Amino acid sequence: MMEEKILRGYLYDFYGQLLNAHQRGIYEAYVFDDLSLSEIAEREGISRQGVHDLIHRCSRSLENYEQALHLVSRFMKIKEDIERIQDLTEGGQVTEETLGKIRRISRGILEEL
Repeated sequence: MMEEKILRGYLYDFYGQLLNAHQRGIYEAYVFDDLSLSEIAEREGISRQGVHDLIHRCSRSLENYEQALHLVSRFMKIKEDIERIQDLTEGGQVTEETLGKIRRISRGILEEL
């Protein structure tokens, strides 16, 4: 499983614009700026519990978008396939067998798109 912080970043990159500006600001402060709940609460003039609840709701929303749309999982699959192609071509000498593997991988990428 992908590290939680990296996954949060990807979810936000793909779906963050679907949150409202207030939600984005608080979520970014917590996830990217690494501010504590208390620091955000003080800055926003709301309770620490309110910040916690909002971050939890945002996380759940982003996860729900991914469950419905699968953009992050598709992105990660395509990224892995491209890394496989790079691995196959690193040796310099590309055989017919290697070309066949590359063709199969690239067809899979095109089908994902």
